[in-house]
Amino acid sequence: MKLPEAKAQFIQTWGLLGAQWGVNRTMAQIHALLLIAPEPLSAEDIMTGLDISRGNVNMNVRELMNWGIVEKVLVPGERKEFFVAEKDIWKVGTAIARERKKRELDPILKVLLQLSKVEGDPKDKNVRAFRDTMQNIQKFAHQTDAALNAFIKSEENWFYSTLMKVIR
Repeated sequence: MKLPEAKAQFIQTWGLLGAQWGVNRTMAQIHALLLIAPEPLSAEDIMTGLDISRGNVNMNVRELMNWGIVEKVLVPGERKEFFVAEKDIWKVGTAIARERKKRELDPILKVLLQLSKVEGDPKDKNVRAFRDTMQNIQKFAHQTDAALNAFIKSEENWFYSTLMKVIR
């Protein structure tokens, strides 16, 4: 496989993976393009590379910057804005986990806490079943939250050595 074909396949695959993770496909494709770029890219470079509009580039690059996996850089002698992706995949993974936790898990934990305090007669089987279910889901969500927090705060070597101990 030639490099241009491999790049195109990587960008498409990263976009599909991003969509499965709940990330906008175009946002993931922009990230992929920046990830494999040896030098910073301008908005025009991204537009040309992915055949997308300036607005689409601007909106998605801004979101990638919010996620902490892309940053704006200055290129001496250039007036355009340029962008680079974080190349350390461990940092990318933890940034994505942190952002998804903030957007998805944290709001669910808040709702589950409210739902676990439902009013009603504790002897009523419907109330009891609802409370038990909410408490079980809340327990699972808290364990997931603790695991994600450990992953986000961990360093790559610590995580892999701990994982290997668990597997053994």
